[in-house]
Amino acid sequence: MRWPAEAIWEALSPQWPDFTVEVLPQIDSTNSELMRRVRAGRCEPTLLVAEQQTAGRGRLGRDWHSQVGDSLTFSVSLPLAPADWSGLSLAVGVSVAESLHPDIQLKWPNDLWLQGRKLAGVLIETASAGDQRVVVVGVGINIAPRDAQGLSTPPACLQELLPGIDAGQALLRVAPPLLQALAAFQLAGLAPFLPGFVRRDLLCGQAVTLSNGTVGMARGVDAQGGLLLQTSAGMQTVTSSEVSVRPAAPGAVPGASA
Repeated sequence: MRWPAEAIWEALSPQWPDFTVEVLPQIDSTNSELMRRVRAGRCEPTLLVAEQQTAGRGRLGRDWHSQVGDSLTFSVSLPLAPADWSGLSLAVGVSVAESLHPDIQLKWPNDLWLQGRKLAGVLIETASAGDQRVVVVGVGINIAPRDAQGLSTPPACLQELLPGIDAGQALLRVAPPLLQALAAFQLAGLAPFLPGFVRRDLLCGQAVTLSNGTVGMARGVDAQGGLLLQTSAGMQTVTSSEVSVRPAAPGAVPGASA
């Protein structure tokens, strides 16, 4: 596998002179490693790629398994000080999707989907070192077809949209725009990314069930990136820390068709 580390560094070093790009053959989790570094006081902007993760993590503690060549797993750490952190996962999702293909949809709050199947996921964490707050953004993208054993729905892969693309090529498409998106989010928050999310919103207009059992009709997101959910008790705003979302059974929402 050829990794475009030098090309990515050349694209980013003018804005972040101390930026580093690392590729490791194997690690437990790129997010975990960068979080360890930040807590140890290492706050320089870093892109860390793993050819294989042995303990990759998704949102809500879910595992993200990867094998060499079949997926792209990387994390970015960057000191960040936005006025409002709300909606950062949506902004990251918009950036990644726009870098890859127009047909990719976004499933609130942090997944990329293709034709009803998960293509990629985002995990965002923050840590403090001294007076700096550092964000660690992890991205996992299925590149090649993967074993679907034990899964209710086979995952999608990027090669369905871009035949022949490999993990290194995908990284070069995604990483520089992602860093620029984080810089833009620091300056202006979620607002510049909302139109892009609306165009790709997978759930809008669909009946959904929250992890706490609440059912309703997804009605898009508010200005802070909260999910707007129309329920029998009225409109609710759901934040990303409260729920996971999955399609509801047909007829679960009175007067709605799924």
